[in-house]
Amino acid sequence: ESDTASEISLQFNRHKKTPSIGSHSSDMASVSSVSGSVLSVYSGDFGSVDAQGTVEFALDYDEKNREFQVHVSQCKDLAVVDEKKGRSDPYVKTYLLPDKARMGKRKTSVKKRTVNPIYNEVLRYKIEKMVLLIQKLNLSVWHNDPLGRNSFLGEIEIDLASWDWSNRKLNWYSLKPRSLSAVNGVDHRGVMSLSIKYVPPGSLGKWPKNPPSGEVHIWVKDVKDLLQLRPSGVDSFVKCYVLPDTSKKSYQKTRVIKRDTNPVFNHTIVYDGFHTEDLKDACVELTVWDHEKLTNHFLGGIRLGLGTGLSYGISVDWMDSTQEEVAFWQEMMLAANEWIEGLLPLRSL
Repeated sequence: ESDTASEISLQFNRHKKTPSIGSHSSDMASVSSVSGSVLSVYSGDFGSVDAQGTVEFALDYDEKNREFQVHVSQCKDLAVVDEKKGRSDPYVKTYLLPDKARMGKRKTSVKKRTVNPIYNEVLRYKIEKMVLLIQKLNLSVWHNDPLGRNSFLGEIEIDLASWDWSNRKLNWYSLKPRSLSAVNGVDHRGVMSLSIKYVPPGSLGKWPKNPPSGEVHIWVKDVKDLLQLRPSGVDSFVKCYVLPDTSKKSYQKTRVIKRDTNPVFNHTIVYDGFHTEDLKDACVELTVWDHEKLTNHFLGGIRLGLGTGLSYGISVDWMDSTQEEVAFWQEMMLAANEWIEGLLPLRSL
């Protein structure tokens, strides 16, 4: 059914809360590294204070070093978070949208006990100018909470395609409430067509046809309407992991389809070592990337699982499947040995 295929074995140890794959155990370090890499730009407390005040910053692009620079100068008249103590501990955070997961966040230091912080810091992104021009800069101000529940103080969003790059001066901007793009999940990223199937252990008769443990089959068919990062199109491929394992044994990928925003992959991946009870704790992560010589650019992805927030009793950020993704996974669990077809929108994870 497909022109390329991959197979990988997963051996789950149910005597531990965290599974292992072969000789590679997925300890908490690897779990946290995955969840940390895909933390949402929207995590935090948005409702505790009203956005107010202003922020002063300047933008520049260093052609020689191919570097986008955000010079964060200062803020004035920020909201007070802790009214009893009359304090806020603010810092500034930036993302490039819609590719926040690829570029990662940049942030300044935290200035304690002030609503008029002075930073004079430069946040830097290594990025090609033509890629930068299809991004939006999201600059937000936050109160730093020692317990990790940071409070949103306001933001400004700038369309870099229409930015005047001759303007390198520091300018003041009013901080606004949470943006419309944040509420709506930013830009459309494309749609993946795929099929999945679960083969339970002992369900196909005698060996060799009968697998000694269960198998999950993932058939990546095609993707439509990918983000076009270059005039010639996009050179895309798909990565696959079965979380919580992030070792090389879990990692599989398709071939690269060049210069096509509607690539057809027709690639099947088979993971064995599954028992039926593992399906509620595992998560299949499929991500689409633009291939370049120096670095691959994240385009979007999906996560197939139950979306419970837990994996083997451990709270994890990556068990965050959408309703569509959860329904797709549940349908596979209920229909053993049957291909389940789906059309799922890519998201920023």
